Amino acid sequence: MNQNHVIIVAGGSGRRMVAEIPKQFLLLNGKPVLMHTCKTFYSFDPSLSLIIVLPAEHIATWETLCNTHSFTIPHRIVEGGPERFYSVRNALRTIHPDESLVAIHDGVRPLVSHETIQTAFDAALNYGNAIPVIPVIESVREQTSTENHIIDRSKLQLIQTPQVFKSSLICKAYEQDYSSTYTDDASVLEKMGEKIVLTKGNPENIKITRPIDLIIAEALMNHGR
Repeated sequence: MNQNHVIIVAGGSGRRMVAEIPKQFLLLNGKPVLMHTCKTFYSFDPSLSLIIVLPAEHIATWETLCNTHSFTIPHRIVEGGPERFYSVRNALRTIHPDESLVAIHDGVRPLVSHETIQTAFDAALNYGNAIPVIPVIESVREQTSTENHIIDRSKLQLIQTPQVFKSSLICKAYEQDYSSTYTDDASVLEKMGEKIVLTKGNPENIKITRPIDLIIAEALMNHGR
């Protein structure tokens, strides 16, 4: 097995945060959210090849933040594309499609646990892919244009990242044409006919997209999750 990789996709705009700066650069306990995310993976395994995908217009801001916060975790920058699909494809094209493992993670999920990461890597090594999930705990209804009805929540799972894949599989999958039906990396692989493997995520692994999420994340960090 060759060196494993982590692609951290950080293309958010901050629109839902109602913020002037991208959400991945907002401060969480004094440092940008994205730095916390990088630190989580670096502390899990310092040998991982870390690739950060940023929109072209955000790269200079990130470099300034790295200087300001003395951020020294080794990483490479890849320029993103107009959709997340193209951003991930750009990053994958910098990786040799050998039999390494590639984790693809949201830049605004800094609270993923080492256990979630390890479980996903282990499963991907054995089965080719691994997608962390947590159960749906609230009632869910499906609404159409004319009616709504309850859905059996025991059959539903909430998807998290990192989604981990054998590099040969995910690199091939991302050479397919773009489709608006791709909602995550697993759905791109699934389009090739691959069976998706679900692994255990952690409830604290929230995606910071709204102001309340930042408050929750700070509370979790300050109380040991």
